[in-house]
Amino acid sequence: MPSTDKRGPVVAALMLVMALAALDATIVSTAVPQIVGTLGGFSVFSWLFSGYLLAATVTLPVYGKLSDTFGRKPVLIAGSILFLLGSVLCALAWNMGALIAFRVVQGLGGGALQGTVQTLAADLYPLKERPKIQAKLSTVWATSAVAGPVVGGLITAYTDWRWIFLINLPIGAVALWLIVRHLHEPARTTAATGPRTDVWKRIDWPGALAVFAAGGVLLTALVQGGVAWGWLSAPSLALFAAGLLCVAAVVVIERRAADPVIPGWVWRRRPIAAVNLALGSLGLVMVAPTVFLPTYAQSVLQLAPIAAGFVLSVMTLSWPVSAALSQHVYRRIGFRNTAMLGIGAAACVLFTFPLLPYPGSAWQPALLMLLLGAALGLFQLPLIVGVQSTVGWAERGTTTASVLFCRQIGQTVGAALFGAVANGVLSAKLGGAGSLDSVAKALDDPDSVADADRLRRAVDAAVDAVYVGAACAAVVCLLVLLFVAPRRFPVIQDDDQEDETPQPQPQPQPQKPQLTHTPLPESHTD
Repeated sequence: MPSTDKRGPVVAALMLVMALAALDATIVSTAVPQIVGTLGGFSVFSWLFSGYLLAATVTLPVYGKLSDTFGRKPVLIAGSILFLLGSVLCALAWNMGALIAFRVVQGLGGGALQGTVQTLAADLYPLKERPKIQAKLSTVWATSAVAGPVVGGLITAYTDWRWIFLINLPIGAVALWLIVRHLHEPARTTAATGPRTDVWKRIDWPGALAVFAAGGVLLTALVQGGVAWGWLSAPSLALFAAGLLCVAAVVVIERRAADPVIPGWVWRRRPIAAVNLALGSLGLVMVAPTVFLPTYAQSVLQLAPIAAGFVLSVMTLSWPVSAALSQHVYRRIGFRNTAMLGIGAAACVLFTFPLLPYPGSAWQPALLMLLLGAALGLFQLPLIVGVQSTVGWAERGTTTASVLFCRQIGQTVGAALFGAVANGVLSAKLGGAGSLDSVAKALDDPDSVADADRLRRAVDAAVDAVYVGAACAAVVCLLVLLFVAPRRFPVIQDDDQEDETPQPQPQPQPQKPQLTHTPLPESHTD
């Protein structure tokens, strides 16, 4: 087992890279008023977030395949450079259209950061020690969720908004130096790819383009449907139709490709398919607290934005602690049972939310979010660690990217679905057309509203309905784990790993090559 001091610089680099991606959305959101005031484009500013999300999500499978083909280091370096280039271009943007385009460039780099960091974390640590690095990465996300709005607020209050992008440069430069200096991977030859000189010829470029097109069109339809245009309008129907055609093209191309970007085995193997579906459900679940809870806290509880953010941020305090402790549970009862315990507890917490009194006190939803974070930490980490441990090095990037891709898709679908649910409840309660955003904005100035209490009760009912929907998604996830996931994940052991099943694999996986900066143990099938 490599010593911690030799892995330390690489782990530090991974945490810095993760911080770049984690801080991005929270910092940018605080600067929107200043950005719009300088550049204009209020009607399209939501694309600052949607454009980044689309680019980062649809490139995840492509980067996962490239990391399995060329190695993690070149993909991580290329993604970091692309992200930093996008940051510089965003700081130089002259209008809203240019800023949105440069945010897409950032997203193209962000897709490489998300998947490759998680894959490298599994490469560096054997199964027994992976909770350590995952807990560190979870802590980065938690800290970013709390610090992002504060840092963004200070930057926009005392400097120009362009510094929210320029602040990425020193962080990214340090991370790049650590990666280049301390992470070295040998050249590889695998049965799947052949000699490295022939790899470029075997890359499934048509499949990559088809995946990018299908994901981009469908995500655009989901993100903008019900916002920029109605769900049954011509733009929505046209985008969904085009997206389905692109999906059909992906299926045809990938079935014929010698080395597809999205190989069929990510859905044929029960552990991977189950985790894909489970984390897709997690994306649905996460919409309730991250998207709707701040509106509830400000509109119903009448909290200031900072206090409303604290109600949500307590979830990020318990999540990494629970994730770090989950290893003691899954070593006793297994990955699947631990995840079922976590998502079952999450469902109970979500079902409890509608039982809160009206208007209630801030500590009540905060306590529920603290419990929800603990439950989801117990749920997510065992699944990620478990699924990464069922594949060899040459398939780990593709596997990790597939589960992260499903989680992102679930969150996008959840935002569209629960947004429609919330607006439907509001319309029913208020006796006419209405949206949660418009009601929340009206409640910002209670003196201008004739019946503020009626609006607050309508918002309370709408958010309650969203939490019930999220609880149902958690129950679906529980059923997926119960009926789709195997009872024991077929783990490929490192030398000092504990296997979860004594049964051997029918087809041995490729061995994991060692990183030259430190001697990693060889992996083998159990």
